[in-house]
Amino acid sequence: MVKEGLMKKLLVLSLVFACMTGNAQIPADSVVMTVAGKQIPLDEFIFIAQKNSEVNLSDRKSVDAYVELFKNFKLKVAEAEDLGLDKTKAFKDELDGYRAQLTSSYLSDKDGEEAAVRAVYDRYGEVLELSHILFRLPQRTLSKDTVPVYRKAIEAYKRIQAGEDFAAVGEELKDADKENVGYEYVHSLLPMQTVKAFENVAYSMPVGSVSLPVRTTMGFHIIKIHSRKRNPGLVRVAHVLTDSLARAEEVYRKAKDGADFAGLAKEYSSDAGSAKRGGELPAFGVGEMVEPFEAAAFALDTPGELSRPVKTRFGYHVIKLIEKKGLPSFDDKKKGWSRQMAQGERNFEYYGAFDERMKKEYGYRFYPEAYAELQALCNDYFPSDPAFYEKAKEMDKTLFHLNGTDFPQSEFAYYIQRCPFSTKSYAGDFMQEVYDLFIRDIVTTAERKNLTAKHPEFELLMQEYRDGILLFDISNKEVWNKPMDQQAQAEAEWIEQLNRKYPVTINRKLVKKVSKMAKK
Repeated sequence: MVKEGLMKKLLVLSLVFACMTGNAQIPADSVVMTVAGKQIPLDEFIFIAQKNSEVNLSDRKSVDAYVELFKNFKLKVAEAEDLGLDKTKAFKDELDGYRAQLTSSYLSDKDGEEAAVRAVYDRYGEVLELSHILFRLPQRTLSKDTVPVYRKAIEAYKRIQAGEDFAAVGEELKDADKENVGYEYVHSLLPMQTVKAFENVAYSMPVGSVSLPVRTTMGFHIIKIHSRKRNPGLVRVAHVLTDSLARAEEVYRKAKDGADFAGLAKEYSSDAGSAKRGGELPAFGVGEMVEPFEAAAFALDTPGELSRPVKTRFGYHVIKLIEKKGLPSFDDKKKGWSRQMAQGERNFEYYGAFDERMKKEYGYRFYPEAYAELQALCNDYFPSDPAFYEKAKEMDKTLFHLNGTDFPQSEFAYYIQRCPFSTKSYAGDFMQEVYDLFIRDIVTTAERKNLTAKHPEFELLMQEYRDGILLFDISNKEVWNKPMDQQAQAEAEWIEQLNRKYPVTINRKLVKKVSKMAKK
């Protein structure tokens, strides 16, 4: 807790370095003080001062007090370095972790990421009821391989459009070719529960409509929307599960007569996990439980209300409502969805704003004719196959221009061989995803290289965090491990000792100049 409090005070939340008015007139490499032989630059001195609300750079007394505080801080860091605390594995690991975290914060667009999650959440208020027929594609599908599968899907679509029942067509085709065709009725579909292409089309469709074949990583889907309903949110219930209707009726009667439901669960329920908790289950939403159980649970209105026995494939349930929690807020869903979007096929939506900003900053130009020539190869070769590269390695037309460099088709083909990472099984989609990753790799590498030039505060933040770790470790060793009533005296004696041990030179003239400049 001590360390956390110290870091919060030392490292304020803002990552933005706002230079004080007139700083440009003071040389950036001026030395404000030298502590234990180490020169402290003016920009670091001002950077930390401006993050301390108690320091007023335009007030001479405030500045003098800050100089003393800053000097003592650097003396403690010098002592920590003298003792080798900056050489330990724990120190290096923590600093490396912070560098990675800080770098990541610059290689992103937080507003864009939040907007991407928000777009998903905007769908979350609606539950879709639908059916779909799936015409499966092979795991690695060439462009030409999609043609016969697509034709089968179109034939089914035309039958449905001509008036045949959707479910009947789906069941017939599935029964005739279970290996290649699937049919499914989905009682409740919510965002993030299926692949992106399927979700995007389904949520765009009106009730009663049937889609043209939609290609996903699984194959071609024909989708029919039966209903769009308001998402009722989450519900929390307890239940007793029995293997017979008679036993369930007995439990129901006893509960209605006032028997303790938790006691009944422990005595009668065959769901051992929930029985130990008095029958209580974690909160759940639509689509997370078997349909009869879900319907009965959401039909309850008042906490304490009981359902009549409900039959599912597990047995007979008596359900007691604990609470209806409503729809989770955006903040409730944001963290989990952000992690999910960043790692899966939706990462191009999630990082899209950053990708587009970087492409613009680094002068991206795309040559579609050159890309089309590579795409034509996908008709006969999967992009990650060596045969694809053999055909593409001699292709030298400029595919795109980025960061002052023209990248030929062959270089992208080589990248596919080295980094064949994609969630897609269709050759054209696979190549597109790898292409997008190639662009991201180039701009991210360039941005890392230019990080300190574009963001001068980066190294100041790293220095601040580094010194903060050492300050904590040495203070814990010298002061905080003592009883509370002895710490103030120990601190004073320690500071006096450090001032005798290490030489300090303060550039008072520069400090005075800083104060004068801040007044303007």
